[in-house]
Parts: sequence; structure tokens; C-alpha cells
Amino acid sequence: MSFKDLGLSDALVKAVKEKGYTTPSPIQEKAIPHILAGKDVLASAQTGTGKTAGFTLPVLQYLSETKHPKYRPLRALVLTPTRELAAQVYDNVREYSSYLNIHSAVVFGGVKAASQIATLRRGVDILVATPGRLLDLHDQKAVSFKRIDVLILDEADRMLDMGFVRDINKIISFMPAKRQNLMFSATFSKDIKQLAQGILRNPVMVEAEPENSTAEMVTQKAYQVDKNKKTEVVTNLIKNGNWNQVLIFMRTKHGANKLTKKLLQSGISAAAIHGNKSQGARTKALSNFKTNDIRVLVATDIAARGLDIPLLPHVINFELPNIPEDYVHRIGRTGRAGASGEAISLVCSEETEYQREIEKLLGKKLSTEIIEGYEPTDNAPPKRAATQTKGSFNKNTSGGNKSKKKPHFKGNKPSSPSGRGRTGAPKKKRY
Repeated sequence: MSFKDLGLSDALVKAVKEKGYTTPSPIQEKAIPHILAGKDVLASAQTGTGKTAGFTLPVLQYLSETKHPKYRPLRALVLTPTRELAAQVYDNVREYSSYLNIHSAVVFGGVKAASQIATLRRGVDILVATPGRLLDLHDQKAVSFKRIDVLILDEADRMLDMGFVRDINKIISFMPAKRQNLMFSATFSKDIKQLAQGILRNPVMVEAEPENSTAEMVTQKAYQVDKNKKTEVVTNLIKNGNWNQVLIFMRTKHGANKLTKKLLQSGISAAAIHGNKSQGARTKALSNFKTNDIRVLVATDIAARGLDIPLLPHVINFELPNIPEDYVHRIGRTGRAGASGEAISLVCSEETEYQREIEKLLGKKLSTEIIEGYEPTDNAPPKRAATQTKGSFNKNTSGGNKSKKKPHFKGNKPSSPSGRGRTGAPKKKRY
């Protein structure tokens, strides 16, 4: 099937072809006809499956085929959870509408609002926005939602995670009741279905992949390592493997800054991207990473969505996320659009429970190895790790507390990171 077969106009097909696409992806093939028919759609698709074009193309066609007043009231709104994702979606809108008489814009926080207000007042057909900045602009009467025909919620599950539900409901309260609603999410969780019930009307449910599945092209593995030696492990992986484009995920902003500093000290070019960074710094870091001016981008989960990095070969979970679904979003940055990729997780003894939860979500065990010389120093579960970490480097640690487990060193058989039911020890790996 071709894009023309889906019912798209010649102008859109030409723009898509110039982007290098000739055949629709599964999510595009399933969603576009329903959107063109004016139906509400609830779609689930993993990152890297072409879902942005799945809603952008039919919405642009609708806008181009319907009459609009000369002053161009806002008729289509795309809400995204992060600035990076907003910028990415806007780039797609501009590229796909290059042969259409469509005006578009993007608004998000972190930059001055004056230029955004000026753009909106000149008239915009389709707007891509983050909820917070959009509400600020609405309060300033710089934008009106009274003529909205189509509302798109992109990465709806992430919006829930980030607490945007109240903002979304407030924005919707200013819109006409009669409109088309599209909701795209990585998963069909209970919360997503509940949110959809309050927004969508008799939606068509479209699913490109099984729920919570991870990219098939991503090779996933876990290394059991000592918490205090993770930085050394990462440095060796990057240097010995001669890796030139690595995205590393941390749980905290402080941790991201700290690791970036240590990588720079070891001679590896790196930059951090997180919520405390200015929008200019975030944009520059991402741009330098894409052009290979820096080898490593260290990010918090704010970057788990919205980063469009073509052919990204390596993702490292320096720290496992405490929310299993975030693991799926993180590794979804690689293995995109049919390309292969590798996702490595560094798991210390405090994170074994997180690994179990991730494996439960995935429905399979992660291939787990031990790097010789970097073995975890104990097998304490997460809740007790804080009280057992001190002194764990003492090879002769012992005592009357039977709940303490002996540290693992070369030659010892480590216990499974995934609990009962797994047989055999993880393989050992040498640098």
C-alpha cells in the first residue's frame, strides 16, 4: 500500500516522498483512513513507528480542504508533554505542509513569549504546544480555542505521568463541544482509557504493536555491577567500544550533571539535558549530539520522549527507572524506523527489584551478565540496601546478622537478578 492509496493528496504524498518515505508504517496505515473519515481515534504505538505522521498528515489534509476565514483562527491543536517533542512535531508539520497553504507554529516554555504572541496574532491554522505555556498565552488573550476543529494529544501517557491532566481539561473546557479528538499513547493503560472516556467520542482503537512491547530491533542486556563502579564501567564501554553516539539515562538532574562532569574529565565529550537546563542549552546539547560534535548525551526521563535521533545505536540505563514503563520509553530512543540498536542497563544490588518489574512488564527476562572486577558487593533488596551498603567492599564481611548476604567476587556464583524461577548464573564479561 502507498500513501496515495490511503487517500492523501498529491501535495502531501510529494512532501512525504521528499522525506524519503514510500510505504506507510503500520500505525499510519491503520490510523490515517479513520482520521480522514473524521472519527475520533485512540491509538497505541511505540516510539519510532511513525505515529507523528500518522496524525499530522490527515489533519493537514483536512485543514487544506476546508475553507477558513482570512484571519486564520486556530483550527487544530497538538498538545505534547515536553518542549523537545513539541519542537519535533512542529518540524514534521512544517515539512509535510511545504506544498500546502497552511500556517503553523509551536509554543512552549523556557523562551520569551513575545515572539510567540506575535506569531499567533498573525494567524495560525495548526499549533503545537505544551500545556503550561499554552494556558499562559490563553490567559494573555493571545490565543483562542473557540474555532478548534481537531484536538490531538500526543504521548498522552507521558502527560498523565507529568501531571498535566488538570491543564488538559482546562484547555478543553474552552473548546467547542463538536470537534474531532485524537489521542496517541505508547500504551493502553487503565489511566489512558479512563482519560480517553472523558475526551473521545466513540473512538476507533488502533494498535500498531502489542501493549507495552519494546522495539524488536533493540538488543537488550543488563550488567550486574557495583553501584560505585558504574561510571568506570560506562567509560570503559564507550572507550573500548569506540562508541560515538550514546544516550545515557539517569534518575535525577544532579546525577546527570555529576556523570557528565566525570565523562568530560575522562576525555569523553558529553552534555547533560534535563529540566533545570535552559531551553537554549537543551537545544544546543541535542543539536551537538545529533551532529556527533559530542559523543554522549546524559538525560533524565524528560528526554525519554520527544528525542528524534536517527539511527541512535546505543542507550545506557545508568540507573534503572522505578517506573517499568519508563524503561520502554527510554530504550525506544534506539532501534527506530527499522534500524538496529542496543540498550544496556547497569544494575546494582539496590535495583534488582526494578529489573524484576521491568521483566514482568516485558514478559521476558533480560540477558544478564557480570563484568569481571565490577561485581555487585551484596545482594540486598532495594528496601534494605541503604543499611547494608556501608562496608560492603570488605571481602571478609561476616557476622551474626543472617539476613546479610555475602558479596560476590570473581569465582562466586551470583544470584539471579530476576528472583526465583531463573536458573544458572549470568555470564561474565571481560573488557
